[in-house]
Amino acid sequence: MNLVLWIIQILLAAVFAGAGFAKLTQPKDKLRELMRWVDPVPPTQVKALGAVELLAAVGLVLPPLADIATVLTPLAAAGLVIVMIGGISVHLRDRKQRDTAAERRTEIQGAITCAVLLVLAAVVAWGRFGPYSF
Repeated sequence: MNLVLWIIQILLAAVFAGAGFAKLTQPKDKLRELMRWVDPVPPTQVKALGAVELLAAVGLVLPPLADIATVLTPLAAAGLVIVMIGGISVHLRDRKQRDTAAERRTEIQGAITCAVLLVLAAVVAWGRFGPYSF
């Protein structure tokens, strides 16, 4: 199970490092092409979310590799659970506001993606807080 948790941690770190880096470095206009939810969100909040995602990605893998403050790993995973709850609510809220069926379907897909990431982060939080802690 320890190997499975490491694989999930690395996968989550890669996903959130990429998403966080994009949100931090790309202008809102460019992000809008891929992430329609950024329209009503102030740019500073998008950047803040990117910073949180990037920090969580680092927190998932760096503390156990350095064997320093390993409690940060399950805390980072728990933080990502909270972020994904917010992501699901944003996608479901935006779904009601979309005009076309294709746009509504995109929001459902975004909510499903957030739900899958939420479950993976919850598994890491459970495993690293519990029976497979460092």
